[in-house]
Amino acid sequence: MRIRNCLIALSLLFITFTQTTCSQVLITTTLPDTISHWESTNTIGTDINQIAFVNWAVGGNNSVSILTKGQFIRKYVYKNISWHNELILKYGLNSQEGQEVRKTDDQIQINSTFGYRRDTVSNWYYAGKFNFNTQFANGYAYPNTTTEISAPFAPATIFLGVGAEYNRKDLGLNAYFSPVTDKTTLVLNQMLADKGSFGVEKAIYDEEGNLIRHGKKSRTEVGILITNQFKRQVFKNIMLDQRMTLYTDYLNNFGNIDVNFQLQLDMTVNQYVKANIGTNIIYDDDINSTKEVDGAVVQAGPKIQLKQMLGVGLSYTF
Repeated sequence: MRIRNCLIALSLLFITFTQTTCSQVLITTTLPDTISHWESTNTIGTDINQIAFVNWAVGGNNSVSILTKGQFIRKYVYKNISWHNELILKYGLNSQEGQEVRKTDDQIQINSTFGYRRDTVSNWYYAGKFNFNTQFANGYAYPNTTTEISAPFAPATIFLGVGAEYNRKDLGLNAYFSPVTDKTTLVLNQMLADKGSFGVEKAIYDEEGNLIRHGKKSRTEVGILITNQFKRQVFKNIMLDQRMTLYTDYLNNFGNIDVNFQLQLDMTVNQYVKANIGTNIIYDDDINSTKEVDGAVVQAGPKIQLKQMLGVGLSYTF
């Protein structure tokens, strides 16, 4: 009888232990979902160009230039929602024998596009876009370095609007159309604002040259914005990145289009060494060109702006 009671007690103890162990296993399988729908890409790099002469018979000037750049991308994609954010930073200097250090490149750019689509197979999104551009330091019409022709937040341009976006990841194609976009131009440098730089209303003076009213530091436009980006590998180790922005104002010379076209080829040598070739073409009827006349910097009306780039350097992506 005692043996029977012992067996029953051992059985009850085993069942209790088994149930406790099973409940513990069940608890460990209910950990919260840690899957993130964010993608992040960070790229930093430095391009260096240098030339030196020693007893060079045909002559030449020693020079060195350096360009530091960074691109930081954050993407959120989940079901019908897409949110793309991008920060681009560039700053370059050139030092040439016999002249002061000069700026070669200067850019701060923020892009953010939020999109919503009706289903998960469509390539069309209802979208809102934000874009911001300015620079780090003053710009000059060299060799004149006493009077700046641009400065941080002079200008700064802001685009904010709503529209439709077409996105094809398989082709590396993105296109955006907005029938209503606000464009705000800031010129927070009062001297440049008084001159009417970058399209703001300039200062008013009387017949004797006395200041009546300072120039305005901002200008607002409402118009149509079209942008596109085409980015894909065209050959082995060669990546093409083409971007274009078209904008026209409804109220001020409708049909007169501001153009910003960029084309860049990134050629990979190895994991850390890359070469790049690029060009940037800008036309904006509100931005006057400058030239030096008798030692003074004067405005000469709008012209096509062209920038070409060729560099070899180090790049690190993480």
